[in-house]
Amino acid sequence: MTRQTEAAPRAPLNRDRVLRAAVALADGIGIESLSMRRLAQELGVVPMALYKHVANKEQLLDAMVEAVVGEIDAPAPGSDWQSAVRQRVLSARAALLGHPWAAQVIRSRTGPTPAVLAYMDSVIGMFRTGGFSVDLTHHAMHALGSRILGFTQELFDAGPDPDPQQAALPPEAAAAYPHVAELAMAAAHDGDSVVGPGCDDQFEFEFALDLLLDGFERLRLQGWTSGGRRAGD
Repeated sequence: MTRQTEAAPRAPLNRDRVLRAAVALADGIGIESLSMRRLAQELGVVPMALYKHVANKEQLLDAMVEAVVGEIDAPAPGSDWQSAVRQRVLSARAALLGHPWAAQVIRSRTGPTPAVLAYMDSVIGMFRTGGFSVDLTHHAMHALGSRILGFTQELFDAGPDPDPQQAALPPEAAAAYPHVAELAMAAAHDGDSVVGPGCDDQFEFEFALDLLLDGFERLRLQGWTSGGRRAGD
């Protein structure tokens, strides 16, 4: 009699396996559909088994944010402050684009997780070692806002494939707001663009980021202070 091949033993459940499965599941079905029960089914365990590794769904979401932030690359050794910050922010953007739910979850947290705090601390450190005062660093971080984590709410957020006809304003609105109409039509009908019709989100993100970083450097060289700025108003 032929002996049946025994099934390979299942990998033991641990926190890392739970988080990797949760991130992959959210990537596949969306964060709204993620639940402890669905995650348990994915892992082939009973829901109660998950609670040995995460206390509840909120703790799970915090840990998922930690996992995504952990994907952000460190800057290349020896980089100047501007290159280091730029590389760090663009790596954060790449990490969040790889997990479309992550920005929404980060915004929903009541406070930054330890990994987010460590990331922010590293960026602040890049400014400080680059010769920025605490004052200028404070205002630079405010100016960057959510862009520091690679996402921002754009003014003209028309979706992935804007329809040029839908982008056009009704004639009465175009007459009332001619500059808005001009800009909307230019973005929608730029047929010569190498990225096709509409705005290229990555290009627009990098454009704004570079403007900010160049402006920060100009202020640093000027020895700008917020006290001096207010005194001159």
